Amino acid sequence: MAPADFQALVTSTLALAFVISALFGAVARHTHFCTMGAISDAVSLGDWSRMRQWAMAVGVAMCGFAVLARIGWVDPAHTLYASTSVLWLSALVGGALFGFGMVIASGCGSKNLIRLGGGSLKSLVVFVVMGLAAFATLKGITAVLRVLTVDAVQWPLQGQAFLPDVLARWSGAPLPMLRLSAGLLLGGLLIAWALGGRRDARSLLGGAGIGALAVAAWWLSGHWAEVQEHPQTLEHMYAATYTGRIEALSFATPVAHTLDWLMFFSDRNKVLTVGVVSVLGVIAGAAVHALCTREFRWQGFAGTDDLAHHLAGAALMGVGGVTAMGCTIGQGVSAISTLHLASFPAVLAIIGGAAAALRYQNWRLERM
Repeated sequence: MAPADFQALVTSTLALAFVISALFGAVARHTHFCTMGAISDAVSLGDWSRMRQWAMAVGVAMCGFAVLARIGWVDPAHTLYASTSVLWLSALVGGALFGFGMVIASGCGSKNLIRLGGGSLKSLVVFVVMGLAAFATLKGITAVLRVLTVDAVQWPLQGQAFLPDVLARWSGAPLPMLRLSAGLLLGGLLIAWALGGRRDARSLLGGAGIGALAVAAWWLSGHWAEVQEHPQTLEHMYAATYTGRIEALSFATPVAHTLDWLMFFSDRNKVLTVGVVSVLGVIAGAAVHALCTREFRWQGFAGTDDLAHHLAGAALMGVGGVTAMGCTIGQGVSAISTLHLASFPAVLAIIGGAAAALRYQNWRLERM
């Protein structure tokens, strides 16, 4: 590929990533898509409407990824989550930290980006602190702690740690067939459960839209941005991604990369990536929606106690999101759609951590 063609591909990939993430911000804000809210409604009120919305998003993403993999537009082995071992303890600990943090910070990473677009200065503080904590867990002091503790506990496998790959090695069945059937079966079950019970059309459509945007992100990174030979290194890679591998929607590590890009903007080595553009796109999409619906409002902290909890929650999300390799979107929609084995304990730990934080909040209210 000629250098000019490669640069054109990078530009188009970033532009499409911005559009996809802006739509994500607008759809999530319009339909009140919120994983923390879904868990809170189910635990505190017994209302499963938004949990069904989340299930719809995951189900659509699973089915979509399975189809993309079957027709050869995405290779699971080239995704960011591909590995030959399962970091199950990192998934559990990181997920629990993230889940607890997102409750006391009034929302996960994506929700705070959406609120930031709607005028929340509280979410701006969460964005900065979460990004700093995430960066420290990528390359700083908490990164050393992560590597020496939870990351050292692994479950090694003989091949890729995706559920269809494990089933193929165990049964001898064709891997392409298992990838398609497992994705469609599990995704279909989630969609069927989402459609059961009391239905909220807008909520379910929002969940389907979020899932479809996750699939679009997989297609963009894994098919549109694929480069057979980089013009300089001649290696096979995926344009505009931070790792050179296939990436999808996630808002933990990309928040750290966004701060890094903003702080070292004049450094030529700091370039825009799909992750950075996605963070900016969600904020922009939510801001446009807030302005169009006349719901844009400046918001601040109620007091020092409110500030302290948001600071702690943001730090926990930054550390937990990197440790678990994803947030409620990165693990809870994107990674789990690949059926990676580590995604299941990570999502369960996020739910468990959030439930514990909700009980903590109830305990504080009773004391007050």
